[in-house]
Amino acid sequence: MVDTMALLPSFIRPPRTAKRLTRPAARPAGDEAVLDAPDDRLSPALVAAGRGEYAVAAGLLAVTRAAAEWEHRDRYARRLAAFARSRPEWFDQWRATAPDDPGVLLVAAQLAVDRAWPSPARAELLREVSPLITAAARAEDRDPVPWRIALDHARGSRAGHRYFEELWEAAVRRAPHHYGCHVAALRYLADSWHGSHRECFDFADRAAQDAPADSLVQALPARAAFGYLTDGCGPKVPRSRLDEAADRAIALSGRLPAADPWPAELRNKLLYVLLRLDRREDARAQLALIGPYATSFPWDRCSDDPLGHFLRLREHLESEAPGPAPAGLLGRPPEPPGGHGGHVRAADY
Repeated sequence: MVDTMALLPSFIRPPRTAKRLTRPAARPAGDEAVLDAPDDRLSPALVAAGRGEYAVAAGLLAVTRAAAEWEHRDRYARRLAAFARSRPEWFDQWRATAPDDPGVLLVAAQLAVDRAWPSPARAELLREVSPLITAAARAEDRDPVPWRIALDHARGSRAGHRYFEELWEAAVRRAPHHYGCHVAALRYLADSWHGSHRECFDFADRAAQDAPADSLVQALPARAAFGYLTDGCGPKVPRSRLDEAADRAIALSGRLPAADPWPAELRNKLLYVLLRLDRREDARAQLALIGPYATSFPWDRCSDDPLGHFLRLREHLESEAPGPAPAGLLGRPPEPPGGHGGHVRAADY
């Protein structure tokens, strides 16, 4: 087995808070916004890790494994790996004390990939990482998360379609509707068929149609729409298809807890898509559901200050100014009629 996963800045930066810029607004969460806030289960693990203790993190991953909470396990593994990248002492102690713990093996694989990905010697370093991914997969055969990492590796290493399909079959056999694996597959297809967004939409739509109504995979078409809107190349996708993708994600968002860190990234991406589609009222509704929980992605693709960028967008939406959001707030220059260009990277599907 092989691997690789691009480290997103949202997993590196510590949460920050900021006051509203000007216009006050009544919202249940108050006047603050928080960037990349951990949920109530992850927060104690990060606090303990900050003290050099690994037991809470180990227990959290053990619970997700026992309960087959694969979406949570995936997200927690990424966040814990990001924390270990900057504060490794607690993780080194965990690894020395319990080297065969499935949780520590999973975090070790993610951490190694995170460290290798930005290096100019990525390919060589990733070959060294492969045994770690294999070990994580063997530690818990039910777990799709190591296979998500393997799918990402197929993208990073430009593996052929046949090899990718073998990994994909192994992943969906373990968890047919695991969102992380579907996102990894969408990214692979986007890189393989750069500019051919219809294929990405076809994949995302089929996956959403097959998934339960409350599955995160319902948001996959909106993620394909985000990739299309920020890519700037390829044939035009019908507006109706973009709206249908947004509508699916809106329906899912309505089923999830309001003002909660868990669906925050989904809603922040959806907010971007709705703004690009000039669906201002729907964007306001998502902003209310987001509450104070801003996420680095996608706003770090528009600005070096994602929290400040989110606050400016919030300010614009809550103002009485008519019309779509200014182009600068969406990280793109004004575009000609019918265009869909932008400078956000296509790999950020």
